[in-house]
Amino acid sequence: MAKTKQQKSLDRWTKQKWRTPSGKKSSETGEVYAPSKTISKLKSTKSGRKKLAAANRKKRAATRAGKQHASHGLHKGKNRTGAKKTTRKRTTRRKKK
Repeated sequence: MAKTKQQKSLDRWTKQKWRTPSGKKSSETGEVYAPSKTISKLKSTKSGRKKLAAANRKKRAATRAGKQHASHGLHKGKNRTGAKKTTRKRTTRRKKK
């Protein structure tokens, strides 16, 4: 039986090596968990390091506020910020007789 799209995505996600930027536990440092490739790419540029630092600040603030999840913006995928979608409603036109 072939795997569904969601199952394939979960397999790829599971095979990734996830870590914090420092390599220490997130509970000790308050840093975000992300795939190693993502962290390496972010650390290689100045703008990436700023983005990583901002994500860590958001994560630490959310942790202090007692939240389990922080919307720091590093992860791709679902929109978890609660922002509205920007798609327009489709309008139908009536035919003139």
